[in-house]
Amino acid sequence: MSKIINLREMRVGEKGKISQVEASGAINQRIRDMGLIPGAPVSVIGKAPLKDPVALRLSGVTIALRNAEADYIKVEIPSEEAGK
Repeated sequence: MSKIINLREMRVGEKGKISQVEASGAINQRIRDMGLIPGAPVSVIGKAPLKDPVALRLSGVTIALRNAEADYIKVEIPSEEAGK
């Protein structure tokens, strides 16, 4: 059983798969241009001291994403990751 959470809620070291992008307009295009599309595997590799921004690993590339953008992204966490 897996669970769906906001990207912002992921912990450092946690892995998942993007299930949905709920943004629209320019922010939607910006998110998708970075490769954050449904089905893409993603992992959190670090967070700033105040938890914003978050560093992600996506298709071999590291990107930083603000929490305001991360709130638009839903991630499916596999059951073995959800239990950690």
